[in-house]
Amino acid sequence: MLLRKEKGINYDMAYDTMSDVSYFGTMMVHLNHADGMVSGAVHTTQHTIRPAFQIIKTKPGTSIVSSVFFMCLEDRVLVYGDCAINPDPDAQQLAEIAVSAVATAKMYNISPRVAMLSYSTGKSGKGKAVDKVRQAVAIARKAHPELKIEGPMQYDAAVDASVARTKLPDSEVAGQANVFIFPDLNTGNNTYKAVQRSSGAVAIGPILQGLNKPVNDLSRGCTVTDIVNTVVMTAIQSQSEN
Repeated sequence: MLLRKEKGINYDMAYDTMSDVSYFGTMMVHLNHADGMVSGAVHTTQHTIRPAFQIIKTKPGTSIVSSVFFMCLEDRVLVYGDCAINPDPDAQQLAEIAVSAVATAKMYNISPRVAMLSYSTGKSGKGKAVDKVRQAVAIARKAHPELKIEGPMQYDAAVDASVARTKLPDSEVAGQANVFIFPDLNTGNNTYKAVQRSSGAVAIGPILQGLNKPVNDLSRGCTVTDIVNTVVMTAIQSQSEN
């Protein structure tokens, strides 16, 4: 009740709210009775994450909650974001998503090389969409000059060394990127599903980032393996953040 008193929540309203499993689970995490929460197998994404926004809230210095998928291929693991939460992030939000994705990748012992994706590579492209990505790269670099982050970049230039040599020959990211930040939800969500279905990759996620404590969402079409994988990832998050 105290957490939401400014919204006019009284004791009876708070009591009724806690009968909802998502609010009850989130409150257990908030009060340290649980290390993390995984939900969504029978609930919508909004039903899972809304209590986290209201109770757990974002980390200091973070204004946006976003997500990543870990795409487990035969020979490597790639990190895709944001593929589940933010429909059309602006340049500042896109930069924050990239910075959060770097922290998440490091949590799982991935040394991040970040490609900020667009329909154009380097300086050649023009237009509102590609300019947004260019601005996001500048913002992220200014705040975190130590990051290996480049863009705008097309996906082929990000993953294919021969294409990278042609399009961005002096890049330390192009051709070897392992963290991919998509310009909008439409692009990210469709890309991760296309890669998952066409390559047989195991997609683990969405793993939420930016919250003070781990809360993760499942698809309502999830399998038992999806649930187990997400629980394991949540446990690692909780250990890293404690």
